[in-house]
Amino acid sequence: MIDPQQATPRPDAPAVEDPATMPFPLISDISAARWLLVFIIAAAIYFFHGFLVPVLAATIIAFASWPLSRSVQRALGIDRTATAALFVLVIVLFLVVPVTMALLYAFRELQQWIYWVFEVNANGAATPLWMVDLPQIGDWIDEQWMRHIGRPGAIADLVQLTSGNTIASIYRSVLAAGNVAFHLALNLLFMLIALFVFYRDGDKIAGQIDIIGARILPRRWERLSRVVPLTISATVTGMTLIAMGEGVILGIAYWIAGVPSPVTLGVITGIMALIPGGAPLCFTLVSIYLVASGSPLAGVLLFLWGAIELFIVDKTIRPVLVGGPVKMPFLPTFFGLVGGVKTMGIVGLFVGPVLMALLVAIWREWLREIRTHPQTP
Repeated sequence: MIDPQQATPRPDAPAVEDPATMPFPLISDISAARWLLVFIIAAAIYFFHGFLVPVLAATIIAFASWPLSRSVQRALGIDRTATAALFVLVIVLFLVVPVTMALLYAFRELQQWIYWVFEVNANGAATPLWMVDLPQIGDWIDEQWMRHIGRPGAIADLVQLTSGNTIASIYRSVLAAGNVAFHLALNLLFMLIALFVFYRDGDKIAGQIDIIGARILPRRWERLSRVVPLTISATVTGMTLIAMGEGVILGIAYWIAGVPSPVTLGVITGIMALIPGGAPLCFTLVSIYLVASGSPLAGVLLFLWGAIELFIVDKTIRPVLVGGPVKMPFLPTFFGLVGGVKTMGIVGLFVGPVLMALLVAIWREWLREIRTHPQTP
């Protein structure tokens, strides 16, 4: 009987190299895999960066409404697909449609302002009497008005000085808003599709993210995975939704008080309400305008309406919704708002403040951990 160790190897059998004689690899397998992963992620970001804004918006909405969606699913006894379809439909009816209608109406009012600007630039306009009658500063305002606005061509010179563009180029940009609206509609469609997927498969996606996050940050991921959802929910509920509500309520008050362009001013108030102190500034300026233009009673009542509404929101509604006021510093909130609009358009109004709130929350969490467990030398 032939000993297996003495058997002659087959000619077609692959030769087994001695590990000691194998060449030393320039890059280890682990390093090569990591660099390959980085390359794939970078390529994916490059090719799909156009979908980043709608996916971020869908992620924020899904985070904020996830507990409610699970509660509705259990109460109605329906599956995840039906729950996802129901919530997407609710968001379209009660969020997308009202916001779109308000923006369209505000754009129509802005067109009237633009036509007025072109008419004044062509023919000039006298200083409003209520400005001239202001004590102490009426004459100075009249002089500045006639220098920068009142004479023909003054507005074009002012626009050229401040922005570097001609008034005609700005008007052409306004006329090209149709392309912006089409791009916004595409982003909205992609956001709704991503939101449906998140509602339906959110559990699986969250589980996979937890596995990878625990691998990357083994000591901090458990705490961060709790901070991030709570921060997103508190920011969306305590800042975005309440700001939209303040814009609606104060916009109705503007309309009742007889303020010109109440929808546009309501939209501006809602945007400014995202910034601490923005809403009081808006309704105070509008109240001053009413008083100065000969409607003192309407101005005083509008100011009282805004002050009472702000007190009720800050002392009752906001603590009930988020368990306490959302304490965000002014500067991060302002940068999040302006930076979000600059990089993401109208969607950045909601995405920017949330991202800054996450950054501030993670910063505070790390500071708390350092203070609780200081490193010993």
